[in-house]
Amino acid sequence: MLSVVQDSPLPAPVMRPRGIAAAYSSVIRGTEDPREIEYRVLARATALLESASFPTAGPAELPTAIHENRMVWTAFAADLATPENGWEVAAKARLLSLARWIFAESDRVIRENKPLQALIDVNRAVMAGLKPGAAAQPEAS
Repeated sequence: MLSVVQDSPLPAPVMRPRGIAAAYSSVIRGTEDPREIEYRVLARATALLESASFPTAGPAELPTAIHENRMVWTAFAADLATPENGWEVAAKARLLSLARWIFAESDRVIRENKPLQALIDVNRAVMAGLKPGAAAQPEAS
């Protein structure tokens, strides 16, 4: 299970993640292509959301899937907020806005029993942009 560091210097709702999302944050600066890592982490979160959306899902699957997806998007947002991130400011703003929507929609899924499909669709759209051959965001110069 993932948890977050409570004494994070980042502004709310962005907190520094632990567990799998923290591994994403540390490995992203390693030798593997960051887009491949982002794709793989997002694919895992999406698979959990899809599994939780089935009528046969156990009672713990929905909160676990929502939590995992939030932690992935928290890690993405934390990475976007670093000075080392090469995305242009407008693209960062759009992605951070999308992360905020993910957090709000996740709350609606839990509180209002909304279906998970919108979260799944957004994750899949982002995954499509991360696939090899998809147009990459140019580095800031």
